[in-house]
Amino acid sequence: MNSKKVQLMIVAAVVLGAIGSTFVRAAAGASKGYVIAEITVTDPEAYKQYAATVPAIAAKFSGKYLVRGGQTVTVEGQPPSERIVVIEFDSLAAAQSFEDSAEYRAAAPLRRKAARSRVFLVEGVAQ
Repeated sequence: MNSKKVQLMIVAAVVLGAIGSTFVRAAAGASKGYVIAEITVTDPEAYKQYAATVPAIAAKFSGKYLVRGGQTVTVEGQPPSERIVVIEFDSLAAAQSFEDSAEYRAAAPLRRKAARSRVFLVEGVAQ
C-alpha cells in the first residue's frame, strides 16, 4: 500500500473516531453541568470588576450564561437574597474544571470581597 493511501486511511480513521465519539456521547444522553449562584452584592463597584472578568473565563470551559441577575419572582418559600446566576457547561466535569481553574481561583476573591454568595455545581438531566 502506498504512503498516500495509508495517510488517507489514518485521516479518515481520526475523523470517523471524532464523529463517532460525538454520537456516542449524544446517544448516552450526556448531561450538562451548571454553576448556580445566589449572590448578595455588598460593594457594587468592586463587584463590577468580578462581573467583567468571569465571562471570558467561563467561556474557556464551554460556559454559557443562562441567567445573570435579572428579575426573579418568588412563587413559594423564601425569596433569593438578591441576584441569581446560572452558567451552563457541557458537563459537570467542565463546570468543576472552571471552578478549579487557576484563572477562576484568581477572580473568585473579587466576588468574595464584594458579595456574599452561595454557589452550587449541579448535574443536569440526561437528554
